[in-house]
Amino acid sequence: MSAAASMFTQSFFHGTRADLKPGDLLVVGHASNFDSGKPLSFIYFTSTLDAAIWGAELAAGDRPGRIYVVEPTGPYVDDPNLTDKKFPGNPSMSYRSRDALRILAEVTGWQGHAAEQLQQMKEGLARMKAQGTAFIID
Repeated sequence: MSAAASMFTQSFFHGTRADLKPGDLLVVGHASNFDSGKPLSFIYFTSTLDAAIWGAELAAGDRPGRIYVVEPTGPYVDDPNLTDKKFPGNPSMSYRSRDALRILAEVTGWQGHAAEQLQQMKEGLARMKAQGTAFIID
């Protein structure tokens, strides 16, 4: 790829608590970071660092949040859980695929959201869960 072409390449990110390395694959079949329900048939990712930060911060577990640059290995579509349902269009640039995501690199030095903002998000998710409105279109 030429330098000019690489300027226009879209980057994709995945936020998680998993400890991965370049070449590892993220695959479908794992429970959501936001729900302890059944394994998902899609893997989710984004083109915005902010959305990936939310993923890393809200992921289940006690390991540190991590953000990876990923490469889809197959086709992908807009994430219907955010696109048009919550935000018209796709401003969060969120996607999903049934095919694996290949880890290319880890993003380091990112800064999380303010503690108050993170707490508000967690409380909002807990409210949705209590009201029965926290579900994933899978």
